[in-house]
Amino acid sequence: MFMEHFRAGTRTLAERSLAEVRTLDDWNKHKVAARQQLFEMLGLDPLPPKTNLKATVTGTLDHPDFTVEKLHFQSRPGLYVTANVYVPKNLSAPAPAILYVCGHAVVKTNGVSYGNKVGYQHWGAWFARNGYVAMLVDTVQLGELEGVHHGTHGKDMWWWNSRGYTSAGAEAWNCIRALDYLQSRKDVDGTRLGVTGRSGGGAYSWWIAALDDRIKAACPTAGITDLQNHVVDGCVEGHCDCMFMVNTYRWDYAQVAALVAPRPLLIVNTDKDNIFPLDGVVRVHERVRDIYDLHNQPERLGLIITEGPHKDTQELQVPVMRWFNKWLKQSEAPVPNYAEKLFTGQQLKVFEKLPPDEITTKCYENFTQLAVDSASFDPKKALAELQTKTFGGWPTATGPANVRQVAATETDGVRLSVHEFDSETGIRLRFYLAQSIAAPAKALHLETVDESNWKQQLQLAKAGFASAFSEELAGAGIDPKAAVAPQLQQQFNQWMGYIRDHQAAYITFAPRGVGPTAMGGDKRYQTQMRRRFMLLGETLASTQVWDVHRASQAARSLPGLGTVPLHFHASPEMTEVATFAALFEPKLVSLTLAQAPRGDKEAPDFLNWARFVTPGQLLQLAEQKAKVNLPKKR
Repeated sequence: MFMEHFRAGTRTLAERSLAEVRTLDDWNKHKVAARQQLFEMLGLDPLPPKTNLKATVTGTLDHPDFTVEKLHFQSRPGLYVTANVYVPKNLSAPAPAILYVCGHAVVKTNGVSYGNKVGYQHWGAWFARNGYVAMLVDTVQLGELEGVHHGTHGKDMWWWNSRGYTSAGAEAWNCIRALDYLQSRKDVDGTRLGVTGRSGGGAYSWWIAALDDRIKAACPTAGITDLQNHVVDGCVEGHCDCMFMVNTYRWDYAQVAALVAPRPLLIVNTDKDNIFPLDGVVRVHERVRDIYDLHNQPERLGLIITEGPHKDTQELQVPVMRWFNKWLKQSEAPVPNYAEKLFTGQQLKVFEKLPPDEITTKCYENFTQLAVDSASFDPKKALAELQTKTFGGWPTATGPANVRQVAATETDGVRLSVHEFDSETGIRLRFYLAQSIAAPAKALHLETVDESNWKQQLQLAKAGFASAFSEELAGAGIDPKAAVAPQLQQQFNQWMGYIRDHQAAYITFAPRGVGPTAMGGDKRYQTQMRRRFMLLGETLASTQVWDVHRASQAARSLPGLGTVPLHFHASPEMTEVATFAALFEPKLVSLTLAQAPRGDKEAPDFLNWARFVTPGQLLQLAEQKAKVNLPKKR
């Protein structure tokens, strides 16, 4: 079920990627809005203020061909970035500069991190020997200060999605501020700036080149592929969060690459890279080539493929140097030397002692701008933001639900029927409807259950509806003939009495990922499946909200249920799913919750929602749609 959903979603996004761009005029109109969308998807809207960098050189290293400056700056107050700047000797005029963004190199001794700039130092020295000022910046995760890139990958920080935060955004911002620093140097020609990096550094090269026109030439190396590779082929599993924007606007990755046009762009990769596969790289190049052709500047786009796996090699970098020489120096001269590592980590280390005021290691806490409780809260605006930027991944066309009864049984004056329906293409779910046999329903109650409550419902069903739940009981390993505990039998009898006495139609509904459609697999498998949702501009929880919406539509299509009052109920872990569903249900009478909506760190993840509403404001929106019932405070 889930992989079919991912395949269908990937096809949709691939087909619509840049599809509206047919002329140069189309592109020029598209580009401005697209760049702003990318800022937003990187958590950079609004853009943070450009505060004092407080750039500080803590020491220098001397080499016959160049000098290395050991430097730190603050991209935001307390967000320290450590860097090494390689400066050629005997410069007679300001030189072009290369921002070299480092990949995932761990350089540590006795628990002390020297930063990934040490692992990539040979490229800084090489650029300096070829006449460039080269700035190598450490990443948030693998610098001298060790922050976090793997929020959703391995640390269960799913609330990053809810805040619209990605570690890619922190790296992009650090790159923007690094360019500010380079342009402040007297030995740098600020009109001739290039960017390159490999692996993670390749990804950050894409971010800064797409966002900032100060980059005049870009050579991202092994840093991009398309959604087909990431989502369907599983490459996402080999990447941390710094490789991905929060895909609110549902882009494929050629849309990121196209924002570099028409500036000189060289895409570099190897033919056996297992996390940036060749077929996806070529597909990205083909789509971007169309944009360069619209500018009538195909010579400004290049593709270099060398033999080998995902590995840093000189063969990959020689074309990079030639590209920069061509576009930043107007030189076609052969590359005269090779790269070599010359210094120890201790020599290149910036800090003697880590700064006590740093926020680098926890920059995710306050990087994006979140909603606050305020008298100026605009419910209409918040609802519109949620609809487009939290639930924008919902199907745009809703076909028939194709409701079909698959089982039914009767006991004690109550009929239980099991119905299947299409929530969307490829997602077929079930709901379980109990109603009085003797009288028509006066109300329709739909309870969305979590995994714990689903298991309780199965135990209840065993007390009187075992035949209708035969598949579900077997799937859960429950013996339908086993004795029912007296307490459960009493609870079942009370439930039957309520349905008869109140003439209620009561639906138990497990959305996708719960009960019969649970993901299965171990925690790693479930984590990587959940990460795929975000790449398609949704989350598991946001699709569950859609499922609730479609379940209510399907139930309404049954005889006698089309116009009766509708009431939502939610198990504890489905609190936010049911509350969000209530916002989009046109004729809801009440919403009964086991608890109030929780904060973003406790609730399931929904893209960006914490940027638009607080839990209290979410409850306020729900109260404008229906009567909300909460447990009484003790």
